[in-house]
Parts: sequence; structure tokens; C-alpha cells
Amino acid sequence: MNITSHSAEELKDPTGILNGDRYEVILDIEVPEDDELYREQGIYIKVIFVRDENGSRIVQSTIVERNTEAYLDFELEEDEESLLLSYCEENIR
Repeated sequence: MNITSHSAEELKDPTGILNGDRYEVILDIEVPEDDELYREQGIYIKVIFVRDENGSRIVQSTIVERNTEAYLDFELEEDEESLLLSYCEENIR
């Protein structure tokens, strides 16, 4: 899995209940053709990234097929989740 680009939008909590900063991040992903996630149209991963007094974490991730916008029913492996978290920590401000 290779992250090629991203876009991020800060999510505001109008109630003030949630602590910290929350972002919806769209990560453009490349995967090899022999990977089960591979789709000819390509994929992206939508994550909710949180940074608060407890540190940084990804609270939700969804794999989406590009062009059809179909959700893919796959769970990320631990090393893939770590890659996404590291990327978000380094690139989302």
C-alpha cells in the first residue's frame, strides 16, 4: 500500500462535547495488482483522524472504490493502520 496524496478537512463540533481536533482525511492509495484491495478504478481510504490530550488516533476508516464510490468490506491490517496513522500524524496540521 502506497499513499500518493491526501486532502483533509477539519470537523467542527458545534456542541463542544468532543475534545481535541478532528479531521476527515481522504487518502489516495495505490496497491499492487495482486493485492485483494486492488481495483482497476483505484481506491481511496476515508479516515476520521483525532488529535487530543490522549494523543493521536484513527477512530474510523472506510475503503472506497474510486468512480463507483462503493464501500469495500475489508478491514485494514495492523501494519496498514499504523501506516495511515503515521501519515496523518506527519501531514495533518
